[in-house]
Amino acid sequence: MRRDYDNWQPLSVAEMVSLMSPIPVTWCFAGGWALDLFMGRQTREHGDIDIVLFRDEQLTMFNELAKNWKIYKAYQGELSHWEPGEALTTVKDIWVSRDGHSPFAFQLMLVDREEGEWIYRRERVIRRPEQDVIAMTTEGIPFLKPEIQLLYKGGGSEIRKKDQQDFQNVLPLLTSEERKWLSDALNKQFPGGHVWLSDIINAGTN
Repeated sequence: MRRDYDNWQPLSVAEMVSLMSPIPVTWCFAGGWALDLFMGRQTREHGDIDIVLFRDEQLTMFNELAKNWKIYKAYQGELSHWEPGEALTTVKDIWVSRDGHSPFAFQLMLVDREEGEWIYRRERVIRRPEQDVIAMTTEGIPFLKPEIQLLYKGGGSEIRKKDQQDFQNVLPLLTSEERKWLSDALNKQFPGGHVWLSDIINAGTN
């Protein structure tokens, strides 16, 4: 099985839009690209490109991608083939390449929804109407709303340098409602406090 985890040559945003648009699922850009799309400019280099997909639409996506791509499920530090008809219940990350040797081109991130609500996997009490999860650029490119993407970045096991950079770039652009939602969500996940909370509060007083 493949172990060349750093072997990435990500598609561009335009290439991803061309690939994803014909597929009949709800999707959007995630990760650093989602925040750059929100800001309307590229702020840093991106080593990969991420797409959010609702878990219940995974097989529709698989059936379309499997025609031309090699698809791997990432679980517990290992990559293995996503087999036809296999329903993924715990796996959340999918890596995709042209074939078994070419660089990885993009990543799918499976997220849960229930009764019309998106569910945050790390703290499942954090939910939001699914129609209030995705925003669009003026060109109609879908991206995960910035406060939700920052929750994913701030809610991980570590805050990487690029996560901190993204947070500092995006925070001044958030509305008071978006800042409140992010701080409430971080407080729910981290009742003992989070390093970003004071910055979020101070952003509202400037």
